Amino acid sequence: MSKPTPTKLSLTKLVLAGAAALAVFAAGTLATAAEDMPPLPKHEWGFKGPFGTYDRAAAQRGFQVYKEVCSACHSLNLLYYRNLQELGLTENQVKGIAAEVQVSDLSDDGSVIDRPARPSDPFKKPFPNELAAAAANGGKAPPDLSVIVKAREGGADYIYGILTGYVPFEKLTPQQIKEFSVTKDDHFNLHFPGHRIAMPPPLEDGKVNYIDGTKNTLQQEASDVVEFLAWASEPHLEDRNRTGVRVILFLLVMAGLMYGVKRAVWADKH
Repeated sequence: MSKPTPTKLSLTKLVLAGAAALAVFAAGTLATAAEDMPPLPKHEWGFKGPFGTYDRAAAQRGFQVYKEVCSACHSLNLLYYRNLQELGLTENQVKGIAAEVQVSDLSDDGSVIDRPARPSDPFKKPFPNELAAAAANGGKAPPDLSVIVKAREGGADYIYGILTGYVPFEKLTPQQIKEFSVTKDDHFNLHFPGHRIAMPPPLEDGKVNYIDGTKNTLQQEASDVVEFLAWASEPHLEDRNRTGVRVILFLLVMAGLMYGVKRAVWADKH
């Protein structure tokens, strides 16, 4: 086997040195980006942990926020109107909510007609297709919210942080304006990667008049809609938690029984 020539060795060293420099630069860039991102707000969520449950009242208010604000742009493709009964709504309430929406269907002769939605229908999409959604939103379709809490790193805290993290242009520092090239037409968000976000602030104090009379602050609206979206992302969480607790209790009892049997069987051997 021929030995590598000095030229080949120099080229190899150059490539390795370049790769190492690139890795250091990338690590430095990521570290700088991480420093620019403030920590996500820590909110107390009742559905966290092995004994977590959803706050049905908050989730119902969150559905109202979604219906009146978010549904204009964001779909919930994996939910059907009948699923709302799992939030504590009655069958008649669900029928009334669905009937407010007109959906396309086929008549007996095959022609396309519009009819009131039924509980068995999926949530109506705000746009007929993704191209139409992108065209109406500056070239990028708004994401579906069915599993958004599970799909984003940081989960519920991230969504809550985005909804409450907008900073008006007049409150930005000169350094922030310069560093992130922010103009008066941009939307600055503390918790969005890069901080410039296409979506204008969807919520504000008094945006939604709650049916149950709850005070409608920005933080309350954001908390409620995140509760609803968390349920939409993982509707069987409570059943799974209950099953997990039962299994753990069963295993503890079985372990105690097995230990007792072992002691009884081997008692005369000691």
